Amino acid sequence: MRRNVPLLNLSPRDQLRAGQLPRRLTQLVVGLVLYGVSMAMMLRSTLGLNPWDVFHAGLTERVPLSFGQVTIVVGAFVLLLWWPLRQRPGLGTFANVVVIGIAADAGLAAIAQPSGWPAQLGLLIAGIVLNGLAGGLYIGSQLGPGPRDGLMTGFSRRTGVSIRVVRTLIEVTVLVVGWLLGGPVGLGTVLYAVSIGPLVQFFLPLVTVRLAETAQPATA
Repeated sequence: MRRNVPLLNLSPRDQLRAGQLPRRLTQLVVGLVLYGVSMAMMLRSTLGLNPWDVFHAGLTERVPLSFGQVTIVVGAFVLLLWWPLRQRPGLGTFANVVVIGIAADAGLAAIAQPSGWPAQLGLLIAGIVLNGLAGGLYIGSQLGPGPRDGLMTGFSRRTGVSIRVVRTLIEVTVLVVGWLLGGPVGLGTVLYAVSIGPLVQFFLPLVTVRLAETAQPATA
């Protein structure tokens, strides 16, 4: 008698044989690269950034590092905070720290700052939409959350405070600190705040890898 074996219960070797792991790894890398490029697009628009990138851009004004390098350093520091929170990183967590920063610097080198408000707004909107798609791709690969996401869920679990409240407190904190350091706050900050949730919610079901799908037949 045969039955289906869910991928969730398979070893990485069996997932590799089923063709699932290569897809998940490819989706992870593509998502992280696009995420970094979307950050560069929003930065080049000069119309404002999301809270964490306001913080990254503010630090860039104070230290001799590029925007992408600051993103990597901050991501690594946030990852260290996982240890007392007893969070368990995945492959995607470590890749998130490195790949996004490299892709952001590459995007900044390739994308010129637009001239004129319509072009700036167009680049901003395109960057936010791409950010939503990219977030759906790397989250949907199910290879581990990003360091900032894990910080939020870790604090929520350890303190008993809702994720909504913890996320708000963290993002307001980094936004204010980033603004005080000189990071750009503006229209883009507001548009990102009101649109990124619905965008990720739209894209995520379309790109999430179904770990419970049939991988291979097995004999009971």
